[in-house]
Amino acid sequence: MNILLIDPPFYRFFNYYNRYFPLGLSYLSSTLKKAGHQVTIYDADCNKNSKGMDYTRLPEKYLIYLKELKNLENPIIKEISETFIKYQPDIVGITVMTPKAASAFTIASLAKKYNKGCSVVFGGPHATLKADEILKNTRDVDFVLSGEGEAVLLELVNVLHAKGNNFSTIQGLSYRQGDKYIHNTMRSFIDDLDCLPFPDRETLLGSDTYTSEDMGLLMGSRGCPYRCSYCATQIWTRKVRYRSLANILEEIRYVYHHYRTRQFTFKDDSFTVNRTRVMEFCNKFIDTGIKANWDCNTRVDLVDPELLRAMKKAGCNSIKVGIESGSERILKLMDKGITLERVKEAARLFREAGIHWTAYFMMGIPTETKEDVKKTLDLLYKIRPSFASVGVYEPFPGTKLFDVGVEHGLVNKEMVYEDFFARIPSDYYLKDIHRRVDTMNQEDFITLENEVKDAFHDYNKGVMRILERAKARSNIYLHNPRIFFNDIEKFLGWLR
Repeated sequence: MNILLIDPPFYRFFNYYNRYFPLGLSYLSSTLKKAGHQVTIYDADCNKNSKGMDYTRLPEKYLIYLKELKNLENPIIKEISETFIKYQPDIVGITVMTPKAASAFTIASLAKKYNKGCSVVFGGPHATLKADEILKNTRDVDFVLSGEGEAVLLELVNVLHAKGNNFSTIQGLSYRQGDKYIHNTMRSFIDDLDCLPFPDRETLLGSDTYTSEDMGLLMGSRGCPYRCSYCATQIWTRKVRYRSLANILEEIRYVYHHYRTRQFTFKDDSFTVNRTRVMEFCNKFIDTGIKANWDCNTRVDLVDPELLRAMKKAGCNSIKVGIESGSERILKLMDKGITLERVKEAARLFREAGIHWTAYFMMGIPTETKEDVKKTLDLLYKIRPSFASVGVYEPFPGTKLFDVGVEHGLVNKEMVYEDFFARIPSDYYLKDIHRRVDTMNQEDFITLENEVKDAFHDYNKGVMRILERAKARSNIYLHNPRIFFNDIEKFLGWLR
């Protein structure tokens, strides 16, 4: 079968930078290719020449996204249609995150215009959570995958390849049967992650537009043991499954030599959840003799001085952590499981270890007051991260806070097709787009939002923070000056 896997355009519509290659699609591709199928990965959101980087101001661009999705003369829309004609896929697989839903629906429609007999498959986080809603909303989507897609998609492709129509035994698959929507039982998660082939970086269209750093994206584990109420990763269960360190290091060696990558990024939800494993990884990474840096995500309660020293020695040059709020009450509502004292302690440890660190914050949580938000700003200036980002909470299905929003009359359980094209993504599932929180009117909230985002923007422009980031990335700049000049260009655009 000829299969085209697509990451829908989103950031590209408003000329924002979108780093890395689509990791999930690349795992699907390598699995399908191993079974003998022909696959092409089309990252329609790839936009390496863009200058936008201030993601705190991202929602200001969403109206452009809505407008251009409906513009059949938009070069991105025309490119998608031309790609279908050029590659003649029998199956189109589209990964769907909630903010990209309208874009995914558009691609499905274009695929059916190209060939009504082409099978359109949705997968990814939004598809897993909203399979029934997707099938109800459009007949352009034939199948929806839930959970990990590698085995589900391979089994579906094999059935379609044999021109069969018995889909009832494919676990993790949803589909339409007449006027009924069929949802098969969920498939068990993959315990042995080493059985998966390495992500397929070779089949990416326009692979020459990716930098060596873009190719350095890695996933060392799947799953997260925590239950933050704003996060939908709980759908993957709280069990963490690991690749062996030997398997990870083999992939690092391959990417290091094949793409000359000097900066790797671990996409694991909480990289240091298993302290012993991280210490072992650091020692083994040093033993490889590979001269490269890497960054990761973790939590403030999963670091200590010895661990950070080991990570720094092994090349870790950046850590990202979710702080979320400066209000203890809001942290408890989020089920974050951390205290402000622990946040302050971790900030001190990051500084002492000399590791660049990014703090992520959030505002607009149901029941959050102006006083709660002011506490978040106060905390920013107390802990002084190397970089800080703030976003307005968006009610994603499958999260506890989504259910809280429903209880408080702020959120609808479902959306209809037209709403995805009439609302900006940050307003998805809101019952009333003029009522985001229940503690203040919309005008007051927007004023507060602008005040907070301006404060974060000004904070990040500080000279010391700019120098700190440059120092952390000095190794990659020495090995690849192109990345240095790209960073400078994007940073200048971000300052505007």
